[in-house]
Amino acid sequence: MTRPARVLAAMLLAAAIGACTSASWWPFRPAAMLLMRADRAADELRFRQALALYDEFLAQYPDDVEARRALESRDTVAAIVTTREELSRLRAELRARELEATKLRDEVNRLRQELASRQAESDKLRAESDKLRAESDKLRTDLERMKELDLKLERRR
Repeated sequence: MTRPARVLAAMLLAAAIGACTSASWWPFRPAAMLLMRADRAADELRFRQALALYDEFLAQYPDDVEARRALESRDTVAAIVTTREELSRLRAELRARELEATKLRDEVNRLRQELASRQAESDKLRAESDKLRAESDKLRTDLERMKELDLKLERRR
């Protein structure tokens, strides 16, 4: 093969490779590679990274044939990220409320114990009061008897 023929063949080959790299069907074009990385990150549950890669793809290649699918995937991944963040927030709130409920239960138990103690003390005071009332009634009765005896003694004199 002559030198001009080789140069011509090399130029044709370079043109064909250049056309292939810019063609939308070529699987190793930069846009397709970036989209594959984003899809892989989503498949591996690395949603924040996938979201960033989809955003990068949509910013760099908004007119790509896969842009619509990338946008749908990005929206799905964004919903997953948002839902996970909300779930984390709700779990933290639940833990805080459970802690507060535990504190309130402990306080209720303490107050119940204090109430039981005060009721026992009240019952003890009530029993003592009843005992003193009975003793007072007995003393009053004895005093009345003594008055009667005194009166009888004075009458006899």
